[in-house]
Amino acid sequence: MHPIEINPTVAQRVKEWRGAKHMFEGLDPTKTAHIVVDLQNGFMAEGATVEVPTAREIVPNVNAISKALRAAGGLVVYIRFITDKAGWSTWYTHFNRGQRLDDVVAAFTPGNEQFELWAGLDVQPEDLIVDKTRFGAFVPGSSELDAILKARGIDTLIITGTATNVCCESTARDAMQMNYKVIFVADGNAAMTDVEHATTLNNMAALFADVMTADELVGVLSAAPKMQAAE
Repeated sequence: MHPIEINPTVAQRVKEWRGAKHMFEGLDPTKTAHIVVDLQNGFMAEGATVEVPTAREIVPNVNAISKALRAAGGLVVYIRFITDKAGWSTWYTHFNRGQRLDDVVAAFTPGNEQFELWAGLDVQPEDLIVDKTRFGAFVPGSSELDAILKARGIDTLIITGTATNVCCESTARDAMQMNYKVIFVADGNAAMTDVEHATTLNNMAALFADVMTADELVGVLSAAPKMQAAE
């Protein structure tokens, strides 16, 4: 698991600007969705095309959050990255070359085992699966996620998955700017390196999200119905 490293200067700034460490402890679970980003075999399996080894370690935390949110009346959405070579030519033409390009295209094409969700995820019949064609799920043309969430009255998103600094960060940044309240799970995201993970956590904490651990978030979700009932 990645160490959780929030720069003290960033942490102090957060407290000064917001008045507290966390902003969204009073969330309404029934208006909350857990967005599980790209935990597919192509990122998770040993020897996979875009293997992120630490991603296998976060699965228990991801499942615990999903279980707690379902119990509180919330929604779980699994995001899958899908190949769009024609529509996203810049990425496929310039950032991947030769055999690497062929491997990436094949891995995330439906029908390939690497495209499928990781078997260790606790996917339930009531959960949703949404495909996206870009790093961020909210980029125009990437997916139908925004319309799906708005139709269900969702205003708060919990972000977990891989890679912390790529698809997870891209999705979280856009979500906040689209007026969603975002919780980014410090030990529920995984990157290629500790440095990349820590950099995103600091970006999230500073400007884009409420950064919580899985244990903190499960505690919030467990307490939320009681809080609402007392109002």
